[in-house]
Amino acid sequence: MAWIERWDPEDEGFWRESGERIARRNLLFSVLSEHIGFSIWTLWSVMVLFMGPEYGIDPAGKFFLVSMATLVGAVVRVPYTFAVALFGGRNWTVIAASLLLLPAVAAFVVMEPGTSYTTFMLCALLTGVGGGNFASSMTNINSFFPLRKKGWALGLNAGGGNIGVPVIQLVALAVIGLNGGPRLLLGIYIPLILVSAVCAALFMDNLASVKNDAGAAKEAVRDAHTWIMAFLYVGTFGSFIGYSFAFGLVLQTQFGRTPLEAASVTFIGPLLGSLIRPVGGRFADRFGGARITLWNFVAMAVATGVVVVASERTSLPLFTCAFIALFVLSGLGNGSTYKMIPGIFQAKAVARGLAGEEAAAYGRRMSGAAMGLIGAVGALGGLGINLAFRQSFDSAGTGTGAFVAFLVFYAACFLVTYAVYLRRTAPAPRAEESAADTEPQLSYAEV
Repeated sequence: MAWIERWDPEDEGFWRESGERIARRNLLFSVLSEHIGFSIWTLWSVMVLFMGPEYGIDPAGKFFLVSMATLVGAVVRVPYTFAVALFGGRNWTVIAASLLLLPAVAAFVVMEPGTSYTTFMLCALLTGVGGGNFASSMTNINSFFPLRKKGWALGLNAGGGNIGVPVIQLVALAVIGLNGGPRLLLGIYIPLILVSAVCAALFMDNLASVKNDAGAAKEAVRDAHTWIMAFLYVGTFGSFIGYSFAFGLVLQTQFGRTPLEAASVTFIGPLLGSLIRPVGGRFADRFGGARITLWNFVAMAVATGVVVVASERTSLPLFTCAFIALFVLSGLGNGSTYKMIPGIFQAKAVARGLAGEEAAAYGRRMSGAAMGLIGAVGALGGLGINLAFRQSFDSAGTGTGAFVAFLVFYAACFLVTYAVYLRRTAPAPRAEESAADTEPQLSYAEV
C-alpha cells in the first residue's frame, strides 16, 4: 500500500521538489473515479428517457424516482468524508469505485417493461453511492494541495467529476440514436467502473497525516460558517445536480420533446457547468470567493427570471438558452463557494493568533471536517429541486411555480453572502483612537 508519511504542501521547497508531482497524479485519478461516480449517480436521469408509456410511470413518478437517487447521494456524503481518514485516500477510492458496480449491475438486470415501480426505486436508491464519491474525493484532494492552490485544485477535481453528468447523457444520446436500449448504455459503463478502481489502486497514494478528528467534526458542526456555507452550496451545487436530473424530464413533460430531442440538448448545460467550475475556483483565488459568489447569485436570479418568462410564454428556444445559462452560473458558483471554505477557516485561524504552518494545519483540519457536511446539505438541494418540480407539474402541469421558488431562494443566498462575508463592519473605537483609525474592515472578503 502506498502510504506517504511526510506531507507538507505549504513548504514551497517540498512542493517544488516532489509534492506538486504527487498531488497532480492523485488529482488525475481522483477525477477519473469521481467522474464515473457522478455518471452512475445521475444514471436514472438518463434511464427515465428510455421509459416510454409501456413502463406505466407518469412524469410525477419519474421526478420522484430521480429524487431518491439525489437523496441517498446526499446522505452518504457524510460517512464518505470520514472514510478517507479511516481507510486512506487511495484505499477508499478503490472501495468507492468498486461499489458503483452494485447500481450498474442492478439496473442492467431490471431495466425492462413490467418491472415494478418499487424495484426501480430500489435501483435508483443504490445509485446514490455515486454521489458519495464527491465528498471523499474532495476531502482527499483538499489534503494534497497548499491553500494558494486549493481553489484551482478543488475546482478541477469537482469539475472533472461533474462532467460525468453530461458524458453519460451524451453516451445515452448516442445509444438512443443507434436505436439501442438501456442495457447497451450499462454495458459501456460497467467496464469503465472496473478501470477506475484498478487505476486508483495502481496510481494513488494514502496520506498518513490525514486522520479522523472527532474534535474537528464536532467543532465544524457547531461552527455557524459550516451551515451558512451549506446554505449557499444548496444554491449552487443543489441547482447544478437538481437541474441535471430534471432538465430532460422538463423538456419532455412541458415542451413535448421526444427522448432523442431531449437527450440532444440536456447534456449541454451540465457540460458547460462542469467545465466552468475550475474557472470559478480560479476567479475566487484571484478576487475572493465571496465577491464571485455574491454576483453569481445575482446572475442566477436574472437567468431564473428569464426561465419563468419563457415558461409562461412556452418559448422553447428562450427557455433552453436561459436554462443552460443557469447551469453555467451554477458551475461558476460551485467553484467560488468551495474555495471559500478553506479560506474561511484559515481566516479564523489567523483571528485566533495562529500563523504559518500552525494556521494552515488548523485550516486543513477544519475545512476537511466541514466539507463533508457542506457537500451533503448542498446535494440535498438537488432533492428539493426535483420535489419542487414534481409538485409543480403534479398541481399545475408546468414547472413555472418551481422556478419562481428558486428565484426567491437565490435572492436569499445573495443577502446571506453579502451580510456575512462582504458587509463592512465598523468596530467600536477605543478612546485613544481617532475616527481616522477606525476604517471599516472586510472580515472575510478575500475568502
